[in-house]
Amino acid sequence: MDKIVNQKDLDFLLEKDEIIREIYALYGAPPNWERSADFISLSKIILEQQVSLASAKAHFERLNGYIKSFSPENILLLSDEEMRNCHISWQKAKYLRNLSVALVSGELVLEELIGMDEPTVRKKLISIKGIGNWTADVYLLFCLQHKDIFPIGDIAVVNTIKALYEVTSHEEILEVAVRWQPCRSLATYFMWHHYLCKRGKTAVY
Repeated sequence: MDKIVNQKDLDFLLEKDEIIREIYALYGAPPNWERSADFISLSKIILEQQVSLASAKAHFERLNGYIKSFSPENILLLSDEEMRNCHISWQKAKYLRNLSVALVSGELVLEELIGMDEPTVRKKLISIKGIGNWTADVYLLFCLQHKDIFPIGDIAVVNTIKALYEVTSHEEILEVAVRWQPCRSLATYFMWHHYLCKRGKTAVY
């Protein structure tokens, strides 16, 4: 599997985009953020919906410590009370169960997503209630390393684009992203990289 952060795509973006050149001059290239393409990673991404990475990480670690072996089968054995005791909200508990049922039943086979094209992967993922486009985008980026993904639903990415490119509307943001094709994933990594470095933070996956 090719990496999102690679010299060929880096050269392309540095030549094409002045703002990315400035980010590169300030902070260098972004890390090649990557996760395994499995149930644990997809569960973590679900827990990261609309909360900080640190909060989601703490909730996952609490849940993982409780059930010992993090598997779809073990998730389905947990009661609502046990989920609450692990600080998992009712809604996210439902989403984790929906994913677990799909995996146990064979409706979704994560290994089959490796090597599939983006529209097919997205269709399979968002067919599971609780997995929307943002979750699918992050899985396509971090777990499958697809090269041309733009997570329009990511607040950090959108706010960084608004600040750096001096745009405000949804359409203008998409116009910026069009310039990055076919390397929107690497450009997205640059946006996250700038967001974190400017705040003195590191990603806690």
